[in-house]
Amino acid sequence: MKARRHHRAFSLLEILVSVAVLGLLLLSLNVFIFSLSEIWGQNGDKRLFEQHVRAVTRHVETLVRSAAISPPALAATTPSVAPKEIKIETGANEATLTFDLPAGDRVLPWPERPLPDVVCSLAARDGKGLMLYWHSRIETRFADDGPRSLVLTPLVTAMSYDYYNPDFKNWQNQPRLLRDAAGQWQMPDRIRLHFTHDKMTAESVIALPATTGALPAF
Repeated sequence: MKARRHHRAFSLLEILVSVAVLGLLLLSLNVFIFSLSEIWGQNGDKRLFEQHVRAVTRHVETLVRSAAISPPALAATTPSVAPKEIKIETGANEATLTFDLPAGDRVLPWPERPLPDVVCSLAARDGKGLMLYWHSRIETRFADDGPRSLVLTPLVTAMSYDYYNPDFKNWQNQPRLLRDAAGQWQMPDRIRLHFTHDKMTAESVIALPATTGALPAF
């Protein structure tokens, strides 16, 4: 004789408890997903910011390297990158780090291929960012007109200068280019780019060529 199977249905209380437990699990899962997406979004902004800092720093390094290893710079007896006063967009003269790019650069806006024999200067402007001032010596009004300005990045809020003091064997960071006792501009050893975006900040250091007549040491 076959044994009887007893089928027991769920009680209303058991169903309510199961629904409540399932609801709590779904709520916990949703909170976890939203928290994860928020963290991911914040980290995404941080990663993009860090990538931008690296890209800008690499490009500025490429500019000064190109100036330092160009044939005219290697044959010259003066520094390839040096402080020089230029006329900025306000009409005033300001000391900036200036260098020559014999082949120009891809970021310089021009209808056709980049202009050659370009004189460039770097400066940081409040409310604008890191500026690249430039004009070409082949332009007919090179000596009369001031250089054009290009914003390399709006996220640079300041540019400072590192000078090495051999007497005290230490580094001094200055917000502006310095003059020596004779009134001549002093060449810094490094520049520092200060980046800011929302609450994120970063700083990058770029070594400058110290000598001419040979490949520079960076």
